[in-house]
Amino acid sequence: MQLRKVTDKDAKGLIDLIGGIFSEYEGVFLEPDGLDEDLKAYASYIEGIGGEGYVVDGDDGALLACVSYAPLEGNRFQLKRIYLSKDLRGTGMGLKLLHHVEDKARARGATEMELWSDTRFTRAHRFYEREGYVKQDYTRDLHDSSNTTEYCFIKAL
Repeated sequence: MQLRKVTDKDAKGLIDLIGGIFSEYEGVFLEPDGLDEDLKAYASYIEGIGGEGYVVDGDDGALLACVSYAPLEGNRFQLKRIYLSKDLRGTGMGLKLLHHVEDKARARGATEMELWSDTRFTRAHRFYEREGYVKQDYTRDLHDSSNTTEYCFIKAL
């Protein structure tokens, strides 16, 4: 397995990875022609908002994980699109990816990291909370085909 910067050529791999993860949840759908259109050229998207994205390649060339982050305002950054295939969950790879982007953000002056997560992704929420992210008292609705409501989590870096 190898961590590398995401490229726009990773579109199919990202769509397959994230779409597969979404399919594990009833009623959660990937929208590559709508809400998730950024995946079609994710490197360009994330760089366009001042961020960086990374992927983990498997031995067979399939993408096994992804993570990205971007600045918001001031010293606040946002964790974006952290997803791991079933095979990598519980192996410590999620922690490595999280720490990688937190360290990158800190090096750019970040003092706080924010993330948004679908209310149905309870395993991820336990992971975030173990790593010091605090669930906020507010949510946001995405008005998408999955009827997504997201929790906000914030961590002081």
